Amino acid sequence: MGNRLTKIYTRTGDDGSTGLGTGERVPKDHARVEACGAVDEANCAIGMVLATPGVSADVAGCLGTIQHELFDLGGELCVPGRVVMDDEVVTRIEMTLDRFNAGLPPLRDFILPGGNPAAAACHIARAVCRRAERRACTLACLEPLNPASLRYLNRLSDLLFVLARVLAREGGGSEVLWRPRPAPPG
Repeated sequence: MGNRLTKIYTRTGDDGSTGLGTGERVPKDHARVEACGAVDEANCAIGMVLATPGVSADVAGCLGTIQHELFDLGGELCVPGRVVMDDEVVTRIEMTLDRFNAGLPPLRDFILPGGNPAAAACHIARAVCRRAERRACTLACLEPLNPASLRYLNRLSDLLFVLARVLAREGGGSEVLWRPRPAPPG
């Protein structure tokens, strides 16, 4: 394990820069830092889902594993050229997604975020995960990025959507279906 922080503030970022895992200093709005930050936000949003009453042990176990993987992904992103994520973890996410989706009724309508607190929190986590994917795509346009990491974030947002549907049912709520506004006459 790396160095332990004994002092939380360092003052080294007061000039608008931050350190990557390599020690290189970059601006705090660098695409790599944006991607790392968005992955951290996704992890925090998943933490909120886990802190919400009504999350089953099965969903909690799945999300706990994902939190560790997102931390690994953040570590990969903060060190240019480092590879941690692989196709095995993407395949596991797909299998998990299929398992949770198998018990759900087919989608016939768009679903609005809501249903109950746990489902709504999971929808927030899904949207934040999509932002992390967009930030990682921006980084991938600028410099080489592990393709498995992009696939992971894409599948994870799909999984979070399915888990929100599962949580809506587990919490005794129901999904909120979108009712489109009628087209204006004319």
